[in-house]
Amino acid sequence: MTMTYEEIIKTIKARKEILAVNQEYLAELSGIGIATLKRLESGKGNITLKNLQKVADVLGLEVNIELKKTGK
Repeated sequence: MTMTYEEIIKTIKARKEILAVNQEYLAELSGIGIATLKRLESGKGNITLKNLQKVADVLGLEVNIELKKTGK
């Protein structure tokens, strides 16, 4: 399933709510800066794949990259 940037943000926010984790604690656990996390969640920043993976790991999510299917 392909997710848009907005869907990724929604998924992260929903998972944070389920786990009752706030931004400060998530930033601490994932080892990324609070400003970086705030930019990610507001949709105003370009998070690196490395930082996205760190956030996903803490939240029990998985980041996958796969080849696009062609119409052939």
